[in-house]
Amino acid sequence: MKKLNQVASLLVLAFFVNAAAADVELKSKEEVSGTWKLQSTKNTANEKEVAIPREDTWVFKDGKLTILHIPREGKYYDQPPVNYEIEEGKLKVAQVGSSRVDFFSLIEKNDNKMTLKGKFGGFFYFEKK
Repeated sequence: MKKLNQVASLLVLAFFVNAAAADVELKSKEEVSGTWKLQSTKNTANEKEVAIPREDTWVFKDGKLTILHIPREGKYYDQPPVNYEIEEGKLKVAQVGSSRVDFFSLIEKNDNKMTLKGKFGGFFYFEKK
């Protein structure tokens, strides 16, 4: 009986841990619209991992995403606007000059902060400008 209680406790704990890490379903483009400064990125959500500082700004406006102030070899450039939409609760972003798309899941968002997770697990930490 004691083992059965332990197993039941572990199952309940596993359920709550998975629920806490669950993606937030996006319902409309307006949920991400605006200007967001990308503060940092991480390969995983692991707290021990050092965040990589970023300098770019993502502007979501009228179904277009423009990434500004991208550092490259000591200079900065702006990416041309690409289309974005919400598909099955995820952010779907076209890649520049390609028919490919990237998908991002919304992990959390409030009025001033937003965290996205890329399709390969990278985490993107934004602050509203």
